[in-house]
Amino acid sequence: MITVVGTGTGAAPSDDVLAGAELVVGGRRHLDAARLPETAERVVLGPLAPALDTIGEYVAKDRPVLVLASGDPGFFGIVRVLAERFGPERLDVRPGASSVATAFARIGLPWDDAVVVSAHGRELRTAVNVCRAQPKTAVLTGPGAGPAELGAALRDTARVLVVASGLGSGGERVERVTPAEAAARDWGTAVNVVLCLDEARALGPVRTVAGPGEQPAGWALEEAEFAHRDSMITKFEVRALALARLGPRPGDLVWDVGAGSGSVAVECARLGAAVTAVEKTADGVERVRANAAAHGVDVRVVRGAAPEALAELAETPDAVFVGGGGRELPAIVAACARRARRTVVVAMAALDRVPAAREALTSAGLSCDGVLLQSSRLAPLPGDVTRLAATNPVFLLWGVRPPAAVEEGVAQ
Repeated sequence: MITVVGTGTGAAPSDDVLAGAELVVGGRRHLDAARLPETAERVVLGPLAPALDTIGEYVAKDRPVLVLASGDPGFFGIVRVLAERFGPERLDVRPGASSVATAFARIGLPWDDAVVVSAHGRELRTAVNVCRAQPKTAVLTGPGAGPAELGAALRDTARVLVVASGLGSGGERVERVTPAEAAARDWGTAVNVVLCLDEARALGPVRTVAGPGEQPAGWALEEAEFAHRDSMITKFEVRALALARLGPRPGDLVWDVGAGSGSVAVECARLGAAVTAVEKTADGVERVRANAAAHGVDVRVVRGAAPEALAELAETPDAVFVGGGGRELPAIVAACARRARRTVVVAMAALDRVPAAREALTSAGLSCDGVLLQSSRLAPLPGDVTRLAATNPVFLLWGVRPPAAVEEGVAQ
């Protein structure tokens, strides 16, 4: 068997587990802290492949192996790779308390409604987008993706960061800082986890299902669900297909350019994405903010006219919805298509603007498709009868970046 013991924030391995170990694998601090048999071979964890090969040699000879890990090794830990390599039936896992559970315990908050995201060896942008979208997030950090980098990316938010370092040790520190304060410091290598909190919403309601907030029961909401001016709003039929092509999800960043009422921005945020809405009018900006607040989501609103305003956005969006633009539409679509990692969706009422918008998408290397949406809604008539009331036709184009180009990171 391979015995996997969570240490640090959990209990130390028992003497009987230690006494029978012929091979002990773990971080240097775990090996130094354990009372290991003098006869046991020790492997300090660095690159995983050599350690796994050594474990494989012992397993093949039915010799006992002990792996020392931090906290709960089944939670973003080494249990996954051991189970994949040797099979879960060979593992005897004895978890400690995870760094996430311990950090939340230190600040007296429940975490059944927290979203946990790992930035260890992964793109930081995913963690940043989750922090922007969710009121309570735990980020497992790594080299180049620590509190300073996270704080720098979240400077424009009202979030509070709780940086937990050395959990379970004599040098344990749990500090509350602003993103700007986090960005200005060198945090060293002892950081376990960073909690990102919207403190006004950090103590959420009683939950039945753990994880992020309840997913919406539906989308493409009625226009009456949003404040808007003179019916200047993306109709729900158009919004339904636009959302299907945008594919907003947790960890994504979506731009809503020419946001108007912000109906698309709000719906993307309800589905878990981080959202930036770009709107040129002052009353439009306030309307987007009011709609976001009414639906309990966080939408960053930037006032400015596209395409110029887009140059001020440093982040790279996964998907972009363009719902306005007038004569500037081709330039706006071109700017969005150059930046989007995955998809650009464009809604237009004017037939004349379709060819230029399509050319802007394809010139940026996106494959383009589209439809003309024409719908008629049921409308009552006197005498308890019903007629069909036609809505204005809308062209919807979408450009999709080839998967290979997305993986290579060509969209900058």
